[in-house]
Formats: sequence, structure tokens, C-alpha cells
Amino acid sequence: MTDAKAVAPGCLTGVRVLDLTQFEAGTSCTQVMAWLGADVVKVENPVGGDPGRRMGDTKPHRDDPYFLNYNSSKRSLTVNLKSPRGLQIVKDLARKADVFMENFAPGAIERLGLGYDVLSNLNPGIIYGQVKGFGEGSPYENNLAFDMIAQACGGTMSITGHPDGPPAKPGPTLGDTGTGMLMLISILASLHKRKETGRGVRLGVAMQDAMLHYIRNACGVTTKTGKPARRAGAQSIMGNNPPCNIYPCAPGGPNDYVYVYTSRGNPQHWPRLLEAIGRKDLIGDPRYETREARVEHEAEIDAIIAEWTRKHDKYEAMRVIGAAVPAGAVRDTLELLNDPDFEERGILQTIQHPTNGPFKMAGWPVRFDGKPPVVKPAPLLGEHSSEVLKDWLGMSEEQVAALRTEKVI
Repeated sequence: MTDAKAVAPGCLTGVRVLDLTQFEAGTSCTQVMAWLGADVVKVENPVGGDPGRRMGDTKPHRDDPYFLNYNSSKRSLTVNLKSPRGLQIVKDLARKADVFMENFAPGAIERLGLGYDVLSNLNPGIIYGQVKGFGEGSPYENNLAFDMIAQACGGTMSITGHPDGPPAKPGPTLGDTGTGMLMLISILASLHKRKETGRGVRLGVAMQDAMLHYIRNACGVTTKTGKPARRAGAQSIMGNNPPCNIYPCAPGGPNDYVYVYTSRGNPQHWPRLLEAIGRKDLIGDPRYETREARVEHEAEIDAIIAEWTRKHDKYEAMRVIGAAVPAGAVRDTLELLNDPDFEERGILQTIQHPTNGPFKMAGWPVRFDGKPPVVKPAPLLGEHSSEVLKDWLGMSEEQVAALRTEKVI
């Protein structure tokens, strides 16, 4: 990645983030703060570190791509939190921090002695963020949760899948990273507010609760109908307006499809689509002229469009149909990672990891003066222990060495 393709925005320069997160929901939140210029120090157990490092079993061990994708641009400090000296070090770091972030199991951070009441007493200006599976006061408050549990309990699975099939889990990790982004926005807003008040705040978001944010359209359907929102397959959950579906393309591979959408708000979409696929003869046909008629003859319409798409590859179909109505090729992850366009624009960046070598990953997609933020490699376990303790707490080399000898770090 060259400097010409990425930039260090520096929006959060000077902001110190004490990161006690693991896996994804919390780590995705702190990662973006690192991309935006914050000094994010990831505090990890000296033995093994974040469990996300070992999602894959490799010998000799190398940090898994799962970890690399959510912890780039951070620094790693190892501290034994079960050691009184180690716990005191984290409290000392909290005095210097602007943001504290954690997503341990319910009650775990409080049992360690690092709850909000403790840290806010040490540092009244600290922004204290917590991500949990279920909200305080919920009957499931103490239950453990991962992405798929949040998506099941938060409604996204119930509206995903085909109308005559079972619920399905959406591919994107809405429960994890989706929740992390809501926390991120709240932290940034709180930092802004703190300029006026000088006071911090305790922020908490439950993954289940966060899912309601992403299914507001479906909740609107229920408000209007009094019934659960239906699974709509590839169609819009807000309304039935054929054609609105995924259609097969040549040569017939597992992802050789194109999505075609016609809007209820633009009655010209249907005749434009017919013209694009060479079926002008059907323009004005009463069987398909109105939305209601197309709903009644939806299977016929799908067959007409599929007859054309099967003769073209998905990119040609997107080019031809997309010139008339919204259309998009169904692209798989291999196609996306190998598309030079994303690299040329800095959306995908290849970092040089000290043990894993070149690693291509998606960064923050927002551009600053035309460029996305620079991505730096995820840290090795404890890679920055010495420099963090020197930078934040002013420790000497001898003091750091003593902590290593005592196995505190």
C-alpha cells in the first residue's frame, strides 16, 4: 500500500483507548478508532492472548486471519490481570485513557475490579464502553452470546430466507461488527460531549438490542399489518414488486447470478427492462402492465428474465440490464479479493505482517479527501508491552524488565 492510495486521517490523534476486547464485536469498534488515529492499546493475557488469535490450528502457531482482520493498527500489551501488580498497571493505564472498551462475559470485568464505578473514580472523564449479548434487565442478561445468537434473538434470522423455507443466518456478522459500529458512533459522540462537560459516561449496548436497528423496515411492516414480517427471499421485505429477484447466468457456477430490481416508485423500470432484454413485444401486455398483474404472473416474469440471463455471464447481464434498471452481479469473496479496483482505490490494502507475510484485508471504507485510512498490521502478542508502559506510564527499561521477570507482563 503506497502513501498515494491511503492517508492517516489523524481524526483521533491524541485519543488513548484501553482495549480489553476479544473476538469481534468489541475489537471491530476499537479497530476503527485505531484507523482514525487513536492510540489503541490492546491488553491481552500473556498466555495465548485474545482467543481470536487461535481460531485456526497451525503448527507452529500463526495468528489466524480472523484476528488479523479485526486488530490491525493496534498495539498489544500483555498483562496478567490475576496478578495484583498487573491489575494495578491496568488501573494506572485507565487513569491516562480517554476510552475503555470491553466485551467480556457478563460480570467478568466487574469481578476483576475494573468496573465503571472503579475506573470512573480514578478517571472521571473516561468513556467506558461495554458490549454484551443481552441488555441489562433482560431475562437473558447473564447468557453468553455470539453473532449468530444475537441474530437469532434479535430478529434478523426470522426475516432471512425463502418464504417457504426455514429462517437463515445472514452472511455478514451484523451481531458482532454491526453492534461494534453502533458502539463506535456512541463513543465518538461521547468524546465530543466531553469537551463541554469534562465528564465521561458509561456506554452499554446489547447485541440483541442492536439487531432491532437493522430490521426497522421489517418492524414497520409488522406495525402496518399486525403480523410478523415474512421472509422474502431475494425480494424487498417492504413490498412485492416483480421483477425483484436473483437470476441465473452463464456458465452456471455457484455464484453465476445477477440481481435485478424494479422499483415501485418508477413505473418506467418495467418497460425499460423489457427493452434491455429484447422483449419490447411485451410492453403494454395486460398480463404484466401493472404491479398487481405482475404479482399474479410473477413465475412467468421470472422465467422470461431467466431465459435471457442464462445466455449471458453475470457481468454482461449487469452491464446490459444495469443501463436500464438497477442490477448487480453476485460476486463471491475470491472475485472481490482479486479485483484490482479495490486495491487501486485503497479499499483493500495489503499489509506486511511480521510472521504471516503479505496479508490482504478490507480497511475502513470512508475516504478522507479522497483517500481511505492507512491499515497497519495487527500486533504480535505483547509486541508493544515495553513501549506502551514507557509511553503511557513513563516506566524505565529496568522497571519493564522487572515486570517481565515477575511474569506480570
